[in-house]
Amino acid sequence: MKRLLLGAALVAAVIAVAVTLTAQSSVTGRWRASVIAGDGPAREIGLDLKADGASVTGTISGPPVTIRDGRVEGKTITLNLTGGNAGQQASLTGEIDGNEIVFRAVGLTPQPIHFVAVRDTQAANATGSITDAAFMQQLLKQANVPGVSIAIIQDFKVVLAVGYGVADAETGAQVTPNTMFQAASISKPVAAMASLRAVQDGKFALDQDINTILKSWKLPVGEFTKNGPVTPRSLMSHVSGTGDAFGFPGYAPSAALPTIPQILDGVKPSNLRAVRLERAPYTGFEYSGGGVMIQQLALMDAVGKPFAQIAREWVIDPIGMTNSTYEQPLPAARHAQAARAHNGKGVRSGTDPWHVYPEQAAAGLWTTPTDLAKFAIEVQLATQGRSKKALSQAMAREMITPVGVGSYAVGFDTLKQGEGQYFGHGGSNWGFQCDLVAHRVKGYGAVIMTNGDAGGALIQQIRRLIQREYKWDALDQPIPRRYGPV
Repeated sequence: MKRLLLGAALVAAVIAVAVTLTAQSSVTGRWRASVIAGDGPAREIGLDLKADGASVTGTISGPPVTIRDGRVEGKTITLNLTGGNAGQQASLTGEIDGNEIVFRAVGLTPQPIHFVAVRDTQAANATGSITDAAFMQQLLKQANVPGVSIAIIQDFKVVLAVGYGVADAETGAQVTPNTMFQAASISKPVAAMASLRAVQDGKFALDQDINTILKSWKLPVGEFTKNGPVTPRSLMSHVSGTGDAFGFPGYAPSAALPTIPQILDGVKPSNLRAVRLERAPYTGFEYSGGGVMIQQLALMDAVGKPFAQIAREWVIDPIGMTNSTYEQPLPAARHAQAARAHNGKGVRSGTDPWHVYPEQAAAGLWTTPTDLAKFAIEVQLATQGRSKKALSQAMAREMITPVGVGSYAVGFDTLKQGEGQYFGHGGSNWGFQCDLVAHRVKGYGAVIMTNGDAGGALIQQIRRLIQREYKWDALDQPIPRRYGPV
């Protein structure tokens, strides 16, 4: 009996050692992930890890954090980080599965997020292309997303526009490059361009007190503005101090729609609470769709026209965005062209084809990836002084220059991916997920739009394919420092 127990203990010890060695070998190496949090664009995270027994050390690139210490137990890895949201401690807890680690991140963003890190060797040798229809259909099926539309920017031109899957899971209508999707929060940078055009035309100043521009409503400010006012710049970069931090759920097509003052005051039929200041401007960054709505109302009051008309005359038509509109509800003539909303299982939710968003500047744009790519290209060219269809070079640069608090500029988020500097924005509406990202100087980028709540993970996969296939510097490593010629 003692021999049996001793033998069992020996077997258990061997298994434990084998598990530890397997964990070490599976953790050690270089990992990459593309992370989408909220309505921001995809951000690249790089991990260089080394396991020594149960201890894990390494470095992390992307977020402003460092790895303090780490452990691996079986297939579970825990990394404790210094930094994260508001300077707090952060952590990554992941389950290792071959060449992937499924992480849960706490402290990197205001809310916990999940992302998948992929071993670099796998990413470098992965097969599949966004032009391979069978491969893309397989990705859609795996992700439970009915349809996806993609536009690729190369050399400041749209070089590819493709659509896969169905625009409506019930009818089987196919996605094409002309299928319109809800841009969700990508509406915000397009709207910001309209406000910057108003600044350019002398309607108001970018750093003017917002209450001196507003006519139909006023923002209650109290003591928060004693050292400086809320301005268009602070509203469009999410540092104004407005504390809503929520997304807009939208309304059923049959529901009564609130006016903008009703939205801002949280008065029925608005389905959310009031938009109010919670801190002084420039105290810190807090994403605020409500702040963007304050700016929409100020723009309308200053110009004296409906927002959808302003955006069409100053942005959409000049850039040639022929399949785009801020009209809410979507005009009946456009319904056949529009994708339907689907839940996380790829199924239509109820009888409503989509939700209606009276919060136009924040969430109300209907468009295509091709049209958003045209918009991104115009920003790229205008910031280099090579085009002025909507904005001068100086005004365009406001869209990609962070205001000093947080990573946002006027409209766009800015981010470093690998060795490149990018601008972009993500979007999430009821039944739609989408993302736009473009390089600041190199003339490439991509727009990906889906008609399913599970589209976020699919967007990450497609983004990695595009980065590899089109050789983006988001995958580049820093050039080693050295003296003299090679």
